[in-house]
Amino acid sequence: MEKTPKGTGVGVDDPYEHVDVCDHLTSEGTCRYAFEHPQHDPAFARARRRDDLACPVVADVGPDWDWRDCPHFRSTTSGRECARCGLEERRMAHDDERPLVEEHHLSYADDAARRAADATGAPLETDDEASEGGDVAEESDGPSHEITVALCRWCHSKVHDSWARITDDANPSAAALAVAEDRRSRELDETGFAAASERYDRDDEGDDS
Repeated sequence: MEKTPKGTGVGVDDPYEHVDVCDHLTSEGTCRYAFEHPQHDPAFARARRRDDLACPVVADVGPDWDWRDCPHFRSTTSGRECARCGLEERRMAHDDERPLVEEHHLSYADDAARRAADATGAPLETDDEASEGGDVAEESDGPSHEITVALCRWCHSKVHDSWARITDDANPSAAALAVAEDRRSRELDETGFAAASERYDRDDEGDDS
């Protein structure tokens, strides 16, 4: 099983099996990174422009890459449902309560990519020869891309504290359901709140009778 930098499990053997799309992939199948940040990796951008910015993973032109081969691949979740037990997020308006669903890392960008992101706001520039030639990136000892999924905080804890897996056939825990139901009840109370104008109308009607 893949591990976090602290040595705890992330709940999967191969993070790339749980990837939907790259954050930089547009609906037209082009690479947004090469278009918006060519200065961060000119060789990569030039190679993509030769193929009309087509993503080498999903397009039929250019190199035949998998997600793990792209030096600028990143897949971060925006999900509002736990990928393990299916618990849905319920956020209370104007409330800073801890979310029910959190971001969980399946893999992390390597140290060099982290330093580059801190300095430029973008992933690390790649080797010119690999980017320019369009060859598949050199294999590393393990994933070095940032890949995240959504987990409820109860499943999140189980995955990090035990050998629980993302693919387990799990249901929301009793504690998770209790918190979610409490928030749902408060949501219903808020939606049932009468506007001041409606309350005044009812009060006026009562005075006339």
